[in-house]
Amino acid sequence: MSDLKGKKALVTGAAGGIGAAVVRALRAQGALVAVADRDVSGVEAEAHLPGNLLEPAYADGLPAAAKAALGGLDIVVNNAGVITRGKVDETTDADWDLSLGVNVEAPFRICRAAIPLLPPGSAIVNVASCWGLRPGPGHAVYCMTKAAIASLTQCMGMDHAEKGIRINAVAPNEVNTPMLRTGFAKRGFDPDTAVAELGKTVPLGRIAEPEDIADVILFLASDASRYMVGAVVEVNGGKPVK
Repeated sequence: MSDLKGKKALVTGAAGGIGAAVVRALRAQGALVAVADRDVSGVEAEAHLPGNLLEPAYADGLPAAAKAALGGLDIVVNNAGVITRGKVDETTDADWDLSLGVNVEAPFRICRAAIPLLPPGSAIVNVASCWGLRPGPGHAVYCMTKAAIASLTQCMGMDHAEKGIRINAVAPNEVNTPMLRTGFAKRGFDPDTAVAELGKTVPLGRIAEPEDIADVILFLASDASRYMVGAVVEVNGGKPVK
C-alpha cells in the first residue's frame, strides 16, 4: 500500500485500541496523520486535534482543522465509538444521547464537512460493526447506531462516487481493545480470562486484535480498494453475531 506515502489523514478515536493501530499503520506507510480524541497527548502524530465529538462545532470543524494542519486532506477514518449495553427498557436518556452523538451524529457531521474538501482519489472509512448488520441481544442502542452508520456509508458511497471520493466501512466483531477489557472489568470479569474464553467462540481461535482491523481500514483507504464504493466489510474471524 505504498500509495499512502504522503497522504494526509484524519483519524478519530485515535487514542483507543483500533484508532491507535490505524494511526501507527498509516504513519508506517508514510502518511501524515491528524489525530482526534478527548486526549491525544500520548499519540504520536503530525497534528493533534483534541476535543469532544459531542460538541457539534468541534465535529463540524475537524476536517478543515486537519487540512490546515497537514496541508491537505485525503483520508478520513471515523473510528470513534462507544458501546452502550442493555435492552431498550434499560437504556437511559444519557445512554441514548451518548451513543447517537458519538456513533452517528459525529461521523455524519465529519463526513458532511469533509466531502467538499476532499480531492478525487480520496477515501472515507467508517467503523460500523457486525452487530449493526445482524443485531445481537442486550445491545439495542449500540446495534441501532452501527446499523445507521452502515446504511449511511452505503448511501454516501453511491452519492459521492462520481466525485472520485470512495466511502466504505469496516464491520468488526469483538476486538481486544481497552474498551472491551474495561467492559469486562466493570461486569466483574477478569479481562484476560474473558478474552481467552471469548476467543474460543471464534472459528479462527481468537478475537481480533486492533491491528487486524487497522489493516482492513488501510486497505479501504488505499488504491488497492479502488473499485470499492459503499461496501461494509465484515472482519469477524468467521464468528456470527449471537
